[in-house]
Amino acid sequence: MSDAQKLISNRLRRARGQLEAVIAAVEAEGSCRDVVTQLAAVSRALDRAGFAIVSTAMRECLSGADTERGGDQPTPEELEKLFLMLA
Repeated sequence: MSDAQKLISNRLRRARGQLEAVIAAVEAEGSCRDVVTQLAAVSRALDRAGFAIVSTAMRECLSGADTERGGDQPTPEELEKLFLMLA
């Protein structure tokens, strides 16, 4: 696993933990402020993971690493579309 993949995996694990906290707070009828604050943290963590995934794909695309591993090289238009889906 590459360093980029480890970073992405860690971000997603953090988001999962935050989401579990949101679910627990809702089930325990926690305060609206706490639930929304935690939910915002989950959203940011997922956004950052998504941007890291797209960023990694862009670097691999430009370096040709994805093609060398036998993967399909995304077009610039596909990368742009993926990026904009996160915006």
